[in-house]
Amino acid sequence: MKKTGIAAALAAGLLMGAIAASHAKLPAPPAKGDAEKAAEAQKAAAAKAKGAELLGKAQDKAVANYKRNKGIAEPMASPAAKSGKK
Repeated sequence: MKKTGIAAALAAGLLMGAIAASHAKLPAPPAKGDAEKAAEAQKAAAAKAKGAELLGKAQDKAVANYKRNKGIAEPMASPAAKSGKK
């Protein structure tokens, strides 16, 4: 009987501790300085530029793959355009 009471009290204490921890508030982060904001903006701009470059490369690769596998040939110049005659 005594062991069950101890176990129940221990379980209740752990449950109350978990509930209290889940409702606790963290302190606010310190304010960022101008230099930190500028560095963060510069990193974001560099990441955006790199992402745009990678997207362009991926799109070019996808178009080349589509043309190669679907049999769409690059437009050929007509023989008249090559010889310079009309």
